[in-house]
Amino acid sequence: MTFRNRALSPAELDRFGEELDDLRKRTVATLGQRDANYIRSIVAWVRWTEVAGRGLLYLGAFSLLFAPALLWPACVLGALILGLSKILENMELGHNVIHGQYDWMRDPHLDGKTYEWDIVGTADNWRHTHNFRHHTYTNVRGLDDDIGYGLLRIFPEQRWRAYYLMQPVIAVVFALLFEWGVAIQNLKLGRWIHGKVSHRQMWRMFKPVGRKMARQIVKDYVVFPALAGPFFLPVLLGNVVANIIRNLWTYTIIFCGHFTAEAETFPKDCVRNESRGHWYLRQLRGSSNISGGWLIDVLSGNLSHQIEHHFYPDVPANRYAAMAVEVREICKRYGQHYNTGSLPKQFGQVVWRIVRHAFPSRPRRVAPLVAASEAA
Repeated sequence: MTFRNRALSPAELDRFGEELDDLRKRTVATLGQRDANYIRSIVAWVRWTEVAGRGLLYLGAFSLLFAPALLWPACVLGALILGLSKILENMELGHNVIHGQYDWMRDPHLDGKTYEWDIVGTADNWRHTHNFRHHTYTNVRGLDDDIGYGLLRIFPEQRWRAYYLMQPVIAVVFALLFEWGVAIQNLKLGRWIHGKVSHRQMWRMFKPVGRKMARQIVKDYVVFPALAGPFFLPVLLGNVVANIIRNLWTYTIIFCGHFTAEAETFPKDCVRNESRGHWYLRQLRGSSNISGGWLIDVLSGNLSHQIEHHFYPDVPANRYAAMAVEVREICKRYGQHYNTGSLPKQFGQVVWRIVRHAFPSRPRRVAPLVAASEAA
């Protein structure tokens, strides 16, 4: 395998980290009204697209009384717009707010410690599994639960087991039900199944998750459809479709940000006495960006800049595009590959990984993070 990254000396790693820290410091110093206006505009877009989407679903449902030809056009358009609302709320609003990106505004509705989002998983569990474990131990085997989500073998360094032969099918089901997978991720059901967690402990962990699941089910699949009375079925189906659209999109974006062909995983011992520069380098090599411009940036919650997000998870994501210009230049000067590509290219690599590593495969050779002569 041809290495695309140069191993850095400890001194270079320190300078690498200092330059990236300086970029963060300069960016944070300029946060202000423009950023506040941006996130509030996203809040408005989420609200009004939800109103429009649900309104069209009701229009389609009640059109059975006066204009049956409107049923499918109105319901299809309504489901798409409601799906767009859920994508914006999940990606550009919820995910970024929960990271604390807008805590500096002191707005109680945008507080990362209390915000609750519109999926079946609880924000509290996400703060632990994602904000803490994933962002601290990005792509570290045995510490980052996001590597395959306990279901998939994405990297050849993961131990192969026979049930991975089914993972191309499992991956499709997981994509359709992605919010449910996120909801139960922190429960670690495998430990319960193998008797390492008692039924009482599991019930205690499940209760807040179960309450959130019940609330979302009642909202989307009982209350809103019931408002249409005898014409509830089109509204119910529209809500199902909208949630599936959101699930498929978030799955695609998240997998493209972490599981492309050039993304790497790392052993546990790499985080021992890890320097700031070493941490940045690990984030870089475990991440993938998606090119595509403003629309992809907004719809992905700016996770199209996954590298910058892993570097600066608490910096407002609308700043990532500008920061990426300097990040890319820094990486180039230090001989580090900046992994980016179009959405079809990156997702194609993800699909290839899922299919290829369903079968036995050998670990890859990758460039060391620190120059061998210095690491000894």
